[in-house]
Amino acid sequence: MRVSLKDVAERAGVSIKTVSNVVNNYQHITPAMRARVQHAIDELGYRPNLTARHLRKGRTGIIALALPELANPYYAELAGAVIDVAAEHDYTVLIDVTGGRRRQEAQVGQGFRARVTDGIILSPLELRPEDLRNRDDDAPLVLLGERGDGVPYDAVAIDNVAAARTAVRHLTGLGRRRVAFLGGRTDDTAHPAHLRLRGWREVLATQGVEAPDHLIAPTNGWDRADGAEAMTRLLDTDEPPDAVFAYNDLLAIGALRVLSQRGVRVPEDMAVMGFDDIAESRFGAITLTTIAPDKRAIARLAIESILTRLQDPDRGPDSLRRGELRPEYRLMERESTLGRG
Repeated sequence: MRVSLKDVAERAGVSIKTVSNVVNNYQHITPAMRARVQHAIDELGYRPNLTARHLRKGRTGIIALALPELANPYYAELAGAVIDVAAEHDYTVLIDVTGGRRRQEAQVGQGFRARVTDGIILSPLELRPEDLRNRDDDAPLVLLGERGDGVPYDAVAIDNVAAARTAVRHLTGLGRRRVAFLGGRTDDTAHPAHLRLRGWREVLATQGVEAPDHLIAPTNGWDRADGAEAMTRLLDTDEPPDAVFAYNDLLAIGALRVLSQRGVRVPEDMAVMGFDDIAESRFGAITLTTIAPDKRAIARLAIESILTRLQDPDRGPDSLRRGELRPEYRLMERESTLGRG
């Protein structure tokens, strides 16, 4: 039989209200009383009925997380962080995959009309501001990534331009003069690749380093094979680069494979920099220097934004400045730029 609050109260010799206060982490409980109730909870194996708790508040206890894909380790690691943070607030995460397609992203952004979720976290690639106009779902929406102006919803994103500048300054600081950008975009859709390319251009311009177009290698996708194909093209130019800054770690890992096959020494002949700090970047034959976004902070800020909206439904969508939703990032220096030491 399911253990109830009454069972715990009887075992601890306290009131049901006291047990409820402990379960809900009410602050004004003495340590001795908290320990006494917790001992009874552990003995009986009591588990709170989270469904009933959420229903009493008129909520479902579910937050939707929509990502472009899960095969990309960055998104998988981010999903894990969101699930962990949501669990701290007694929420379950429902994961949806959009494939990075505009139509699917717009459908998620418009909301789940059956109201199965209390909030939506959406990481879009192709979404445009007009796709969220006339949104009739009142569930809080949080976007992951820089979306530009005209989107009146909280957005959680590292400063991609600043992070790219950090990456390229690291490469030029090592004496690299022909720094290529791997993973450029040719369309005008708002995308982090454009912002990272901008940071690349800004650093090279301020340091008097040439940034010719032939050092920009567009890719059709963001996986290892795309990085390998683009790196092959760069090596086959008349003046190959001596360093590569890749849009993400997967592209960089694909580039490392081609460099190994072609006998190009890393980092002696070619320094390689990634972005995302996925687990694979730390365990390759050559560990990858990369920009590490704080995935835990991204998850925390997104969940906190939703919970804030739920607690104060009348709060306007612009009441949180985007500058307050900026997680940190770090430059992780490894063998692909520094060597084995």
